[in-house]
Amino acid sequence: MSRTQYYVAASADGYIADRDNHLDWLLQYGFEAYQEHYDAFLAEVGALAMGARTYEFLLEQGAWAYGGLPAWVFTHRDLPPAEGADVRFVRGPVARHAQDVIASGGGRNLWVVGGGVLAAQFADEGLLDELWLTSMPVVLGGGHPVLPTARPVDLRLQSTTHFEGGAVELRYALHGPEHPGWEA
Repeated sequence: MSRTQYYVAASADGYIADRDNHLDWLLQYGFEAYQEHYDAFLAEVGALAMGARTYEFLLEQGAWAYGGLPAWVFTHRDLPPAEGADVRFVRGPVARHAQDVIASGGGRNLWVVGGGVLAAQFADEGLLDELWLTSMPVVLGGGHPVLPTARPVDLRLQSTTHFEGGAVELRYALHGPEHPGWEA
C-alpha cells in the first residue's frame, strides 16, 4: 500500500527556510552523508507534490532531478514547465486533487516535497501518512515552520537515523482516526 510522505530537513528549532525564504543554512552541509539514505527513499516514490515556491526553487537549481516521476504543482499562478519533466499544475484544495495525485504514483509512495503549508494541507485533510524529518544542527530563530497545521497532529516515532555531523532523521507515522491503521 502506498504512503503519502513528507520528507524534509529543518533547523533544530523547526524551520524549513529562513525568514527570507532562503536555504543557504541547509545547503552548507553538502549531501554526501545523506545520499545513500535519500536514494533508498526516492526509489520507493512514484509521484511528487509541491507548492509553487518549492517548484521555482527546483527550477533555479538547473536540471530536473526527478526524471519522469509525475510532479503535481499546487499553484494559483501560471508557471513554466520544467524541461523533460512530467509536471502537472493544479489549482484548488488538496482534497480536490488528492485521488489523482496519489493514483499517478502507480502504487508507489507520494512524496510531498514542500513546502510546509502544502504538507499541512495534506495533514489537515488526513491525507499525510508519514513525516520524515531530518533535524539539522543549526538554530535559525525564525522562518517558515515545518508543518503549520490548522489543528494538532499526533505523531508516533517509527525510527531514527543519525548522520555524521549531528543531523538526526526522525521518521514519524501520523496518528489519529483519519489515518490508516489507527486504533484507539
